[in-house]
Amino acid sequence: MHRRKIWKFLKANAMPGCVLAYLFYLIFLFSLPAKLFQEPLSTVLEARDGRLLSAQIAEDEQWRLPPADSLSDKFVKCLLQYEDKRFYYHPGVDPVALLRAAWLNLKHQRIVSGGSTISMQVIRLSRKNKPRTLSEKLIEIILASRLELKYSKSDILKLYANNAPFGGNVVGLESASWRYYNKPSPLLSWGEAATLAVLPNSPAMIHPGRNRDVLRRKRNELLEVLFRRKIIDEAEKQLAQSEPIPETPVPLPSNAPHLLSYFQQNGRSGRLKTSIDFNLQKQLNDLAVAHWSHLKFQGINNLAILVLDIESNQVLAYVGNSPLAGSEHGQYVDIIQAPRSSGSILKPFLYASALSNGEILLQSLLTDIPISIAGYKPENYLQSYDGVVPADKALSRSLNVPFVKLLQEHGVARFYSTLQRLGFTSLNRPPDHYGLSLILGGAECTLWDVTNAYAGMARTLNGYYELSQNQRITAPYVKAELLHGERRGQSPKLLNTDKLPLSPDAIHFTFQAMAQVVRPGAEGDWQRFEASRRIAWKTGTSFGFRDAWAVGVDTKYAVGVWVGNADGEGRTGLVGVYTAAPLLFDVFKKLPATNKWFEEPYEEMQEAVVCQQSGYLANQYCPKDTVFSIKKALRSSVCSFHKLVHLTPDGRYSLSMQCRKNRELQSRSWFILPPAEEYYYRKKHPEYQPPPPLHPDCISSGSQSGTPLELIYPATSTLLVPPKDLSGELNTIILKASHRDPNATVFWHLDNKFLGSTKGIHTMQIEPIAGKHQIVVVDESGNTAERWVEIKLE
Repeated sequence: MHRRKIWKFLKANAMPGCVLAYLFYLIFLFSLPAKLFQEPLSTVLEARDGRLLSAQIAEDEQWRLPPADSLSDKFVKCLLQYEDKRFYYHPGVDPVALLRAAWLNLKHQRIVSGGSTISMQVIRLSRKNKPRTLSEKLIEIILASRLELKYSKSDILKLYANNAPFGGNVVGLESASWRYYNKPSPLLSWGEAATLAVLPNSPAMIHPGRNRDVLRRKRNELLEVLFRRKIIDEAEKQLAQSEPIPETPVPLPSNAPHLLSYFQQNGRSGRLKTSIDFNLQKQLNDLAVAHWSHLKFQGINNLAILVLDIESNQVLAYVGNSPLAGSEHGQYVDIIQAPRSSGSILKPFLYASALSNGEILLQSLLTDIPISIAGYKPENYLQSYDGVVPADKALSRSLNVPFVKLLQEHGVARFYSTLQRLGFTSLNRPPDHYGLSLILGGAECTLWDVTNAYAGMARTLNGYYELSQNQRITAPYVKAELLHGERRGQSPKLLNTDKLPLSPDAIHFTFQAMAQVVRPGAEGDWQRFEASRRIAWKTGTSFGFRDAWAVGVDTKYAVGVWVGNADGEGRTGLVGVYTAAPLLFDVFKKLPATNKWFEEPYEEMQEAVVCQQSGYLANQYCPKDTVFSIKKALRSSVCSFHKLVHLTPDGRYSLSMQCRKNRELQSRSWFILPPAEEYYYRKKHPEYQPPPPLHPDCISSGSQSGTPLELIYPATSTLLVPPKDLSGELNTIILKASHRDPNATVFWHLDNKFLGSTKGIHTMQIEPIAGKHQIVVVDESGNTAERWVEIKLE
């Protein structure tokens, strides 16, 4: 009978019991969150070798660094001996530890031990350290058991180490290792590992910097345990116990703060392994400080340095600003990514583009006289003019007027398109907005884009040599990589060299001209030493002395430098060659030396017969040279400067077409410049001889009375005293000239400075400046008139 009752009871309650058990199983199965910890991580930058460059505190103002790839073995041994000796043998809950904790708590009539395993502590950390109640302890026991089913012992140790509190706003072993010992956790000593192992047990009470004796005692007791259990020997114990207790937390390294900000602004966070060379970055930070310490006395507060490896297309150093400039001087502005006025830094691209299209040859003569184009009056930096100058010399001397004229002939829209193909991203307005000023700083560009473009030119040559048999090359103008091992759009596609924005032959000759630029200071004698490093380099200075640029390349590296003030304040003396170039060459001294230079891309070149004096293709009257030139040399213009001149037998006069008939004459080839170019050219080339004057019989009656150009005011060399207006201000002085040809253009100069040009009515206004002055007017035919005057101010 008794058995029947039992059986009936079981039958009646079996189904509900099973359902209840299944529900408990489901609750247990899904009791653990999919992700235990959701807290934000600090952003960490590592160098290519894994060393810490910079770090940024997490969004919740906690230092919570991304975990290392593996835990410190010393820390794990210290932790297990201090917190959970039977960690590898229990299923998440240690009954022995719980019974021992219960006994101790009863004995002391208060909670002195929780008996928690590391697994239970992980659960408590994930639950935000809720109050230690009996019910909470039961929940921890259940969840710890579930934790052990989902994670391996190694993973549980990592969860604990990465989320344990280490005092203040320091969370996780990696953060603590850096904040207290300024090193990664795998490099911790026994004494350091033991200190960090005891900290999470009560981080608020024994924070380093407070209760130091308590912290030292607990650490040393742990080290004794390690010694007794033969984990360390006597010598290791004594050495570890002699180590000092850390002071208050130390700042984390900040070797590349602007690069860190760049990644954060672009949505990158966590642990980022960059392409930066740690040692080079540190050296260039020191170099930046050294240069800044001199520049600041000139009122120049900011600078930036970018170094690219041409072969790997990676960034090796990124100094976004002066490390010590201070917040009042825009220290936190990332100058590398900031658009700044380009100055002359774009001239090599225009020279190479004109060469690539066969518009000029290497030494084609370019016009260098004062010009005014639709009101735009470019001037050379030294306000002197050559009349005409070889194109390569115009580049190496960075003359403004020849390049404005070249851009006018090349086309602004065409050059604008080339710059975009080279990777310039800050040209965000139409070409007409920039006009001819595009070549002289009328547009803004970034040091990032500029340095990448020059690196792309070098990569074009290097890649061309490797694939010259097929006359194909990899796409060279992709941006350099900032993350180590990450390829961001490097196209494996091979491109025909005709599709490149700049051809290899043009780049070769451009670098050849850039390498001839006179280096600053002691660098000027570099060519005297065989082992000297050859560098193609260019400087730039923006209008108002606001930006100083210097960019250089060799076969291995591209270096970009910017110097100035982040707020755009100009400073006299803020010139590329004086402030940026010295830093550029000091950077190259920090890079591994190479004395190799780019090989000549002969397959992309051809022989051309050129005029010795003009640099253009030779005509029948030119003295000729046969040289290796660009592939499209035959597209270039034929020399227009050499002409056949007919002279009287004695050579005293030249003869025009109309009056040479039935006369004895001799014919000679003559290098003849246009009158305006001749005027300036003769000043620097006294050997230049224009053709003899026309024979009197050839001069028309209308032009026999001498020069057609005269200065009307001042009529003679005299003393000028400008009058004052009613307010007492000095009036300007109005100069006047006349020309017999009503359509003639007259060019005005004061003390060799170009004032402008006039046509029809020839008047020019000047400001009264005390002293002696030379006034010169020149017409298109080279006729001149000049006066010396003295202006006296009363």
